[in-house]
Amino acid sequence: MAMRAPDFWYSDANESVAFVLKPLGWLYGFVGRTRAAMTVPFRAAAPVICVGNLTAGGTGKTPIAIAVGERLKARGLRVAFLSRGYGADVPGAMVVDAGEDTAADVGDEPLMLAQHAMTIVSPDRPAGARLAVSRGAQVIVMDDGFQNPSLTKDLSFIVVDAMKGFGNGCLIPAGPLRERIEDGLARAAAVIAMGEGHVLLPIEKPLLKAHLVPLPSERERLNGKAVIAFAGIGDPKKFFATVESCGAIIEATREYADHYAYTDDDLADLRETALRYDAVLLTTEKDLLRIHPDGRGGIEALKVSAQFDADSTPLIDQFIEQCLKQFPPPGLVKH
Repeated sequence: MAMRAPDFWYSDANESVAFVLKPLGWLYGFVGRTRAAMTVPFRAAAPVICVGNLTAGGTGKTPIAIAVGERLKARGLRVAFLSRGYGADVPGAMVVDAGEDTAADVGDEPLMLAQHAMTIVSPDRPAGARLAVSRGAQVIVMDDGFQNPSLTKDLSFIVVDAMKGFGNGCLIPAGPLRERIEDGLARAAAVIAMGEGHVLLPIEKPLLKAHLVPLPSERERLNGKAVIAFAGIGDPKKFFATVESCGAIIEATREYADHYAYTDDDLADLRETALRYDAVLLTTEKDLLRIHPDGRGGIEALKVSAQFDADSTPLIDQFIEQCLKQFPPPGLVKH
């Protein structure tokens, strides 16, 4: 079951809890480093671009992965997304069918990715990469998996919530970190800060900026509309703020844990609330995909995309260009 991040991960509250849990965090980090040291990574026959993070929870990786994929497609390249598929029960590597598969089958994020390019779900990343190449992929964009040592990454971006940063700086479960900040930054080409805020990096590393922006048509559609906003993502409040920025009138909100699986009772409660306020139910694209198609009636999704700031756009393209030049697999279409 998905869990919400403890408050003490990102604040001074309950510092004593973090202190007590620190030894477990050190053990967590030791296990991760040992696993990486003992693993010989598989090199795919196509460049692998990883969009990951250093913390547990949502930071906007999937929208950034989609944005990177779109830039690669604009170069005439055949792109494949590779995902573990959070919550999916996939015995081996498989291609996502956006028209037939559900979030229960493959996970919510792969369904989002599959709307943009071929998407492979595979707990075994090397097996997923091999399948992607066999299906004609010329470049693989891996959504998450930065800490997974089984597949060689030719270019890695770390996505961080610009407001939260790296939290209290402690490893899971004492804090949100999946590994030590310095270790992660050393393997990444750049850090992408999502949203408003100032990110401090302990070592010098290119810092790019991006924002999750509603599509222009959404502002026109939602301006002045009464809505019941609900979300089961890393930070639902960010979604609510985005809805307000579109001019919508939020009558009530409902927050759920990240990757939450909605039940019939949840949907009934939401519909009752919407009826009481004479409002429309509005959620994220990812949440809508987690609701069974039979239960989506009357529920709308806010469509957004990740956009790089003007100063960061050429840097993203430079990193991609350098990666493609350095690792040109057979048959790669050059820009």
